[in-house]
Amino acid sequence: MLAPCGLDCSTCEAYLATQAEDNKKLEIIARKWSKQFDAPIQPKHIICDGCRSNGRRCYYCQEMCEIINCVNSKKLATCAECGNFYCDLLVPIFKHEPEAKIRLKNRKESKQ
Repeated sequence: MLAPCGLDCSTCEAYLATQAEDNKKLEIIARKWSKQFDAPIQPKHIICDGCRSNGRRCYYCQEMCEIINCVNSKKLATCAECGNFYCDLLVPIFKHEPEAKIRLKNRKESKQ
């Protein structure tokens, strides 16, 4: 389950806890991410069925993610399909998760 930015939703802690309906785990992840990202994250903010789902998405992806807004406005599935691939919006994602860049690169190459 590839997010537009190359993250793998199926390995995300919040996604896994949501799918397991594990509220205790969501609380633990929210505390962890609050420290990691220096933000007031609550369990309800990270309930997620995946970035590309029509279901629940975490608060950040639903309300704040510039990448999702960008790919949706261009009617793309991922950034790999964009003519401006590897734009500045992806830099923080790749810094946090270098594998995301590899996933997008592989997707781009497989489409060519």
